[in-house]
Amino acid sequence: MFGLTRARPAAALTAGATAAATALLTAPSAVAGPRPVVGGTPTTTEAYPFVTQITDASGRQFCGGTLVAATKVVTAAHCVAGETPDSVRVVGGRTRLDGTDGTVGEVSRIWVDPDYSDATEGNDVAVLTLATPMPYAAAKYVSPADTGVYAAGTTARVLGWGTTAENGTSSNQLRTATVPVVSDTECQNSYGSDFVASDMVCAGYSSGGVDTCQGDSGGPLLIGGVLAGITSWGNGCAGAGHPGVYTRLTAFAGLVTAQVHS
Repeated sequence: MFGLTRARPAAALTAGATAAATALLTAPSAVAGPRPVVGGTPTTTEAYPFVTQITDASGRQFCGGTLVAATKVVTAAHCVAGETPDSVRVVGGRTRLDGTDGTVGEVSRIWVDPDYSDATEGNDVAVLTLATPMPYAAAKYVSPADTGVYAAGTTARVLGWGTTAENGTSSNQLRTATVPVVSDTECQNSYGSDFVASDMVCAGYSSGGVDTCQGDSGGPLLIGGVLAGITSWGNGCAGAGHPGVYTRLTAFAGLVTAQVHS
């Protein structure tokens, strides 16, 4: 089984992201790419000041990110692999895609996990370094020792500007939803060998109905208000038996910290 990332459709992506999305979308049952929150409710960046838009140089949002330090944004590798710093922007403090408020930050460096090749292979984590600090509160994120946060049934929160239905349109306003963490066994049953337990965690309801979707990739999975995952991929959006798949951030927290302090 192949997965579809929850990034924007190729038409809205810059050159590097388009190439990655095209490779996924031409695979059977592909589902990798940015996703919007299905079954969620509107919220604001005032409530979640660390949630950012990732846009191309023209201002078109294609992924989400999480501010973890004044000049550091965590996102998914599949969102920015192949991109150059001048082709990407980070927008903070802007609740609506059509807004003109907030802060547009230029990117000075892109770090992608060196072992990343495809979202369904794992290692789907990247850190953007901003040229100037963002004036918003940063999120706390898990440490390598916090593996207990992923206990099955634990409530997690997702956020994004992605589509509100599979094959639907993007949400103009930031949306949020809560979903339960799914056991590794259940996720393995859903995705087979594409689920890499060391690198990934699943969240969603067995009956479906609530999920991240296209346009939400790179955005946060929060557990207890702490960044614990990154929206990565899934089979469709909000379908029964196919929870969303997120980067298991405890596995990469040391690498993220090294980038935060670099």
